[in-house]
Amino acid sequence: MMARWSFHSWKRLDWIMVTIVALLMAIGILFVFSADSRTGNPAVGPLYQKQLVWMAVGLVCFFVMALSDYHQWIRMAWWLYGAALVMLVLVFVPHVGVKIFGATRWIQVAGLWVFQPAELMKLAVVLVLARLFGWPGQSLRHGRIVLLGLALVLAPLVLIVKQPDLGTAIIFLPVLVAVMYAAGVPGRILVPLVTAGGLVVVLVLAVIVIPPKLGWNEARQERLIRMIGLNPYQRDRILVFVDSDRDPLGTGWNKAQSQIAIGSGRFWGKGYMQGTQNILGFLPRTVAPNDFIFSVIAEEKGFMGSMTVLMLFALMIHLGLRVAAVASDKIGRLLCVGIVTILFCHVFVNIAMTIGVLPITGIPLPLISYGGTFMIGTMTALGMMQSVYIWGDWR
Repeated sequence: MMARWSFHSWKRLDWIMVTIVALLMAIGILFVFSADSRTGNPAVGPLYQKQLVWMAVGLVCFFVMALSDYHQWIRMAWWLYGAALVMLVLVFVPHVGVKIFGATRWIQVAGLWVFQPAELMKLAVVLVLARLFGWPGQSLRHGRIVLLGLALVLAPLVLIVKQPDLGTAIIFLPVLVAVMYAAGVPGRILVPLVTAGGLVVVLVLAVIVIPPKLGWNEARQERLIRMIGLNPYQRDRILVFVDSDRDPLGTGWNKAQSQIAIGSGRFWGKGYMQGTQNILGFLPRTVAPNDFIFSVIAEEKGFMGSMTVLMLFALMIHLGLRVAAVASDKIGRLLCVGIVTILFCHVFVNIAMTIGVLPITGIPLPLISYGGTFMIGTMTALGMMQSVYIWGDWR
């Protein structure tokens, strides 16, 4: 079924939110340009030009979603979820999935466009969870609904971990918990589920940290790590987080250089395109424009520039929660809660890893980091949140 449209609805857009989105994208272009200015790779081309194209596509998706009734997308949630799940499986099909830097996370279309199905899966999961827990007459007092929601999240999570992409995978569980909490799932069901998740995390950390202290050899440790679905490099990142002096010239390099870049920016920064960690390549060229873009901002614009970015994200999240609080129906509220949770997790985890508070994970900063599928997925999600604002008829 085609989505219901109203081109006159553009007047009802939340223009404060639109302004914040525009400011964050402008910041992204400026610092992707700065992070990429020293690469000098004519075969690849300037990343900022590609990012401008993705932003243009993202803006189209934003307005298409905002001006169409979100209820129509909710009705198609199961189909969208199924399609996204099939694409996650296709990642592992030879000559379809594309391996970059040792990870198979992308699908190539017509030999031209490479996109990441996991980014589309995040939005599909939010849609299907909003429908599952928000559909009128749905009883949340029975555990079977929660088990179905858990299954819907674990299926893509396992596939994404296998790619491997642990950073993206960890986003799904907070989304599930946030949507269930906002839906009103009883505490007697929600608390044991969250507790079980916490115990799994503790167990995984124990499996990673304890064997080296017991003197196990590398082969034995690697077998154990692979049994729990992780790769050795993911283990090494966690060990570096636990012990900051471990492998400073190898696995710990990105973390150390990021912290140096952020600290050396001080209050006002070194100046735009004057960051030495960035210019001299201590921040690796493969990660500075995407996962470590916040380090570039902090080095060049200092504490004030960093706080400006954080305040813009905080205001965006506040506006998203405001729409959720006053949405005219439960489905709209749950949709907004899911999208806000994704944004918050990306911002929190990305910045926390750059300053050394969390282990290094490949998770980008919304609207700022370089990346085509991520930009389009983020703008599509924000457009759906605007649809709740426009079509909710709550004002």
